[in-house]
This record gives sequence, C-alpha cells and structure tokens, in this order.
Amino acid sequence: MKNALLMEMRNIKKDFFGNRVLSDINITLREGEVLGLCGENGAGKSTLMKILFGMDVIRETGGYEGDILLRGEKVQFNTPFDALNAGIGMVHQEFSLIPGFTAAENIVLNREPQKKNVISEIFGDRLNTLDYNEITGRAEKAIEKMGFAIDKDMVISNMPVGHKQFTEIARELSKDQLKLLILDEPTAVLTEKEAEALLASVRSMSEKGIAVIFITHRLQEILAVCDTVVVMRDGVVVSEKPASESSVAEISKLMVGRSVGNAEKSVVTDKKVIKETDKTIMSVKRLWVDMPGETVRDVSIDIKEGEILGIGGLAGQGKLGIPNGIMGLYEAGGTIEFEGKEIPLNSPRRCLDSGIAFVSEDRRGVGLLLDESLEWNVAFPAMQINGKFLKKFGPMSWRDEKGIREVTERYIDELKIKCVGSKQKAKELSGGNQQKVCLAKAFALEPKFLFVSEPTRGIDVGAKALVLDALKRFNRESGVTVVMISSELEELRQTCDRVAIVSGGKIAGILPATAPSEDFGMLMVSMVK
Repeated sequence: MKNALLMEMRNIKKDFFGNRVLSDINITLREGEVLGLCGENGAGKSTLMKILFGMDVIRETGGYEGDILLRGEKVQFNTPFDALNAGIGMVHQEFSLIPGFTAAENIVLNREPQKKNVISEIFGDRLNTLDYNEITGRAEKAIEKMGFAIDKDMVISNMPVGHKQFTEIARELSKDQLKLLILDEPTAVLTEKEAEALLASVRSMSEKGIAVIFITHRLQEILAVCDTVVVMRDGVVVSEKPASESSVAEISKLMVGRSVGNAEKSVVTDKKVIKETDKTIMSVKRLWVDMPGETVRDVSIDIKEGEILGIGGLAGQGKLGIPNGIMGLYEAGGTIEFEGKEIPLNSPRRCLDSGIAFVSEDRRGVGLLLDESLEWNVAFPAMQINGKFLKKFGPMSWRDEKGIREVTERYIDELKIKCVGSKQKAKELSGGNQQKVCLAKAFALEPKFLFVSEPTRGIDVGAKALVLDALKRFNRESGVTVVMISSELEELRQTCDRVAIVSGGKIAGILPATAPSEDFGMLMVSMVK
C-alpha cells in the first residue's frame, strides 16, 4: 500500500461535440502510486486527463460534471497553470517544445531565473537578464533526477524524437512542487532501451513520493511499472485492480470487449516469397537525407513490385529519414528510379504525380488539416492530385459532395474511426483515430506505391491489428506496393514480406520476415562500413 490519499475523481461526466465521452468516472490515487490507464483510442483517457489538467478545450466545450479532490479538498482547474500551481504536471502525446530553443531553455520555460544588472536596478525588473548559469544548473538537476542523459545544450529541432520526449519529462521534474505527473503515451516514440530508462525513471519518481498516471498501449510496460491498472471502454471504467493480478491478455480483452487474438493472427498469414529476379518497382541508390535527428548517408535498396517491405532499426539510424527524403520533405541526394524512370529528389509533387503516397509519422504537423472536416481531409489530396471527387461541365468544375461523403464514410467504417460523423473536424478526434484518417487519406489516393511511417504509433491493441490488417488488404487486393517503417520489430515481422534493417545511415541487411528475431537484432547493432 502506498502513502496518503492524494487525488480523487468522483462521478466525472463529459459531453463533447454532442457525444457523451465520459460517464461516472471514479478514480483514486495515492502519493507515490503509479496508476496505469488503459483503453482503446476514443475510450476517453485523454479527455479525462484534460479535465484533470484544466485544459482550455474542456472549458470551451461546456466544462464537465463531477468533482476533483486534491488531498481531500475540492478543486477546479480552469487552466493548466492552475493545475501546475497545485503540483500536477503533464507530458502530452504531442510535443509542446520550442524548436529553436535548447533543451535547457525548454526545461525552465516560463520559469526562467533572472539576475539584476545596472540598468534594471534603475529602470525596474523588466530589464533583468537571464541567469544562464542558473538555467544550466536547473536543467542538469532535472536531467539527473530523470535518470536519462540528454544534451542540455542541443537545440530541440536537431534532437532525435526520443530525446524530445525526455526533455518534456525533465521540464516537469524541474518543478519543485510536483506531486502528480501524467504521462500520455510517453514511450510511443522511444527505442527499447530508452523505454527501459523511462520506466526506471517512473519507479524513481514513485520512490520519491510523486504519483504517476501512466497512459500507454504497450501493456507489458503497464504490468512492469504500475501498482494499479484502470481500464476504460467507451467512456466508462470497466476494471480497476492491482497490476500484479492482471495480464496482457486480460487487459486487451477488457479494452476492446472481445478477444484480439484472431485479429492479430490475421496479419501474420499469407506472406509472399520475394526473389531477386522479381520485378523492381523502385530502385534507391546512394540516398542521403539531411533530416535532423536522422542519419541517412548511403542507402541503396531495390523494392519489388507488390511486396510489403518493412524498414526497421534503432532510433536515429535513418529509417524515418528514408521516406521523408524520397518524398521531398527534407533535402536529399542520390538517385530514385520508379517504374524505370528517374524521379527528381526534393520535389514532393513529382512523387505524388507519379503515384507515390506517404503517411507521415508526424500526423499533426504533416498529415492532417486539423481545422477541417474528415471529409475534406480524406478527399482533398485526391481532388488536388488526381482530379477525383470533382464534377465538370466544360471549363467549370465543382466538388462532388456525395462522392466525398461516401468515400469518407467507407473508410470510417472500414478503419473503425471513432467520430460523430464525416463532418467532424480532425482536431476533435483522439490521436489514434487521427492516425486512421491519415491512412484513409492515402487509400483514397489509390496510389501505386505507399510509404507508411509508424502507422500504429499511439494506437491501442485492437486498433493496431485492424490497421495492420487494412494495410495488408490494401496491398493484396489493390496490388499496391507498401513500404512500412516502424520502431516495432515484431510488428514488421507480422505484417511484411521482407524487412530491411538500417544501421548507421545504411542498409545493414534485408531478411525474410520469418527470419529469427535474433538475426534482426544482430543487424541493428552491426556497424555498416
């Protein structure tokens, strides 16, 4: 049993855009307790945490019902600053860092220590200067407290994505009054070793009396680090029990209301045997990419028509840089041939016009029109690039509203996108459902070739199987060549025909997906010359 009662949420209810998303939620949390919060995308986890953290979107959509008690006293946080002042911190699923600032500057953001100078002594504190020695000291202390080394002087825009996540956590740990830390999918962008370091950091926080609410779809992590597991489904708490009495299979079934075993099996069957003599649809030669945090310096690979090729490797070794460079999102050099014709690099439109589509790992920054409807998100690229969903009469053209609605509703149904309708704005969906919209947008393009990067990042166990199965169906039924980039090796082995491992910015080797996991591990740690 942990220490004294810290926080209670009593009978929390919330309506969101005409949809009841939370019903009578009751949760208690003690000092130093680590509580694992599980549920499918759209189950209500993030909304519940937004209520606890006083996010503006809750107030702007009519508030909530029920009570929050902190150390037995009723509280209501109207802004995140209220929650921060009460000792509650939150690391969000999407980063909230300033790209042009260093890690240290981000860690002390809005709490920068200042020092007086001759001018400020005369004209007032507004002319104080920043105390960079103190900023450095506070950042170093927070990083040490976190237990994972990051470069305090590195600019965020140059950081690997995993180190950005640790910068967010260090920022919260730098706050002396911190009593409760909410971690929303903290390991989704981390390598296995980074994730292990984060779990160790969570245990250290617990020992210091800091309570943690840990939200993740990696259920083994829940069992490894949490004291209590709370499972939500469709806005209701369906289970709360000690982690020691839970299992991955049980939590999975509670989350989705059914066994996910059959769905998982469906993505491992029917693999193709790829031969060197098979037709090459894309040939990549001596590719280099200038992408911050990624090393792509000499990638050469032939991708066979109709296959699902996986690309894996450790963080920063180049796997994410390959599709971003080929699609022209970052400066690149080398040679790309598609269907026997050279495609110029640094030209996104030429790639799209050739029938190559890309689902980015950055769904909010690259993948979605957040303020637009699902219909517009799904149909707009196909309208712009292929002239689809347009009615024409002579020189005039206008949108085919019926066609747009039908294709959007088709993918809402096929991908089980949780929404109130095709007119709902993309920004109103949970992160996992936004990811599904990105896939729907790519499918609607009907491309010949599809890059899909981290397709299951932040997606729950049930939806993960559904998305991977959808990719396989898209490949098999439409004949589309798919290149899938993922940090999850087992996910690649389940879904792909072959898997290429990137190490040191080069292809370390390509193996059939059925090869032993140890062989892939050896390629990941190999040093390619």
